[in-house]
Amino acid sequence: MNPLLLNKEKQKIADGFNRAADTYDEHAILQKEVHRRLLENLTFIKMKPQIILDVGCSTGYGTRMLQKQYRGVDIIGVDLAMNMLKIAHDKKGWFSRQHYICADAQALPFQDASVDLIFSNLTLQWCPDLLMTFYEFFRVLKPGGALFFSSLGPDTLKELRASWQSVDQYAHVNTFKDMHDIGDLLINARFVDPIIDRQDLTLTYKDIKTLLKDLKYTGAHTVLGKQQKSLMAKQKLQRMYQAYEQFRNPQGLYPATYEVIYGHAIKPCFNPIKFKTSRDPIYIPVGAIT
Repeated sequence: MNPLLLNKEKQKIADGFNRAADTYDEHAILQKEVHRRLLENLTFIKMKPQIILDVGCSTGYGTRMLQKQYRGVDIIGVDLAMNMLKIAHDKKGWFSRQHYICADAQALPFQDASVDLIFSNLTLQWCPDLLMTFYEFFRVLKPGGALFFSSLGPDTLKELRASWQSVDQYAHVNTFKDMHDIGDLLINARFVDPIIDRQDLTLTYKDIKTLLKDLKYTGAHTVLGKQQKSLMAKQKLQRMYQAYEQFRNPQGLYPATYEVIYGHAIKPCFNPIKFKTSRDPIYIPVGAIT
């Protein structure tokens, strides 16, 4: 696996996850819970895949869970971060059919129509051009192949975002796409029968430092776009902590909300260039889950 040639923004993402590789599994509570829920969605499909891509596999936790559900199937884990993949490789069993490749989701090193199922857990929010990513997923899927994914919506870390906005106008939390925009992009990429739903998951912390530590130690602290170039002043951090006090619950804990978007769609068996679909994505809002 050779190092990737990435643009500046993607290299920043890869660097963040590479630094977090050794601490990821201990702090990836949200990622593992969302993966479990996304895996349950696969029970609704009747297909028996032979080749599965796990795009954004990190340390391979999800790849190993997929292997348990689909025994005897080749599962290829793909990730930008080489350090994550090294851990994933070390954790796989002797006779597993897991394979790991360092690659960009927008430039998958696979032939056209070569994959039965693409599974991607909390990775698409790190893809700067989501439409191009969906085009690439469409390319490598076989006709009739399925895409199952989770991502983050705009209400993610709304408490942290609001607390920082009371301090300065710089970006401290990433901006995430709305579920309706994601559904439109799936249609534009020629997928059919897309179904999108959402859930609000809330983690609670004894203090804000632990929240920030979780973000850092899973690699999720990387902020894209224009930011403040100077180092964060301790005084600003303290002001953010004070602003966060308004969100503390009656139990004295600090909430961190994640708007989790789940979706799946199919690559049609017919040639989608010759046919236009008028079917809109189906949106299923789900109540808050704490």
